Amino acid sequence: MYVAGFLLLLGPLITLHELGHLLVGRFFGVKAEAFSVGFGKEIAGFTDKRGTRWKLSALPLGGYVQFKGDMNPASVPEANAPREEGSFQHAALWKRALIVAAGPVTNLLVAIAIFAAFYAVLGKPVIDGVEDSRQIGGFAEASVARDAGIRAGDTIIAVDGEPIAEFDQLRTAVGLHPGKDMVITVERAGERIDYPLTTARVVQTDSFGNESAIGQIGVAAAGGRYVFEQVSVVEAVPLAAKQSWDMMGMMVTGIKQIVVGDRSFKELGGPLKIAKYSGEQMSLGVVAFINFAALISLNLAFINFLPIPALDGGHLMFYAAEAIRRKPVGPRATEWAYRTGIALVLTLMVVVTVNDLFSLPLFGS
Repeated sequence: MYVAGFLLLLGPLITLHELGHLLVGRFFGVKAEAFSVGFGKEIAGFTDKRGTRWKLSALPLGGYVQFKGDMNPASVPEANAPREEGSFQHAALWKRALIVAAGPVTNLLVAIAIFAAFYAVLGKPVIDGVEDSRQIGGFAEASVARDAGIRAGDTIIAVDGEPIAEFDQLRTAVGLHPGKDMVITVERAGERIDYPLTTARVVQTDSFGNESAIGQIGVAAAGGRYVFEQVSVVEAVPLAAKQSWDMMGMMVTGIKQIVVGDRSFKELGGPLKIAKYSGEQMSLGVVAFINFAALISLNLAFINFLPIPALDGGHLMFYAAEAIRRKPVGPRATEWAYRTGIALVLTLMVVVTVNDLFSLPLFGS
């Protein structure tokens, strides 16, 4: 299940990502010399009438489109290569930027399309029986909110000064910060009251034994029962876009927490963990697996937009510098930047893979 889930998950997502690059490149008249799903030695392939070699390669951890004029699959330009018609470097700066951005944008659109389909078919989950879901209906047995002085009937309107529009927003704001000092602002009889507290750190374990730490303050919304409210396709798209935006914000928060030490580096996962989770989600059914595919597609978009040389975001960073300087960054600086970026990506891959290995039962985890 792990192998099948991994291939069925990453194969289509990587293909769609690279197709985004290829199709926009062809639209702008840039010739693609190779389109590969995977890296390394070619396993199977064919050459189309446009001269593009389509191939399946041995290492299924990514893919690439090698355009005319690229020195390697990372799209590093050939040193002193002439800007020939049909080469990537011959295209205008804005066209190159759109070609590079097309890959992660495609992954983002895939995630939005999946979330929108769920909203259109299943509906939007809302809390039934109450006009304002932020109103507190009760407390958990152990509740830091109740201990801080918050009462049933209060309406939570802000967390650390940031306005809260609905209960799910409160759940996200608190859940991302286990064991953190926060100020919860409530409205009681027309009066705003601030309550400082420290969120509880709760470790949850799913049916497969995967653990995750979340923050809780121990409150339940009035009404407390979720129902699905039907929405139209037109309404579903902005809801899906907002969900994607919020989840990317959660990814940024998670990275910040790992950098400053609020979360363990062990929470980062690599290909082995993706394989494990994809197999588990596939065992739960088609809906769970497709939902997980949307999450991974969103992750691919986010990672590729990071300003790291050799990733799409790194290329866009160089194009931004070129637009400001009105000339390309020097070839020597470009080469060293890409070498450094590739080294960083490979180092991260090794670290998260080792991390994944030590999370397996074989090592006593």
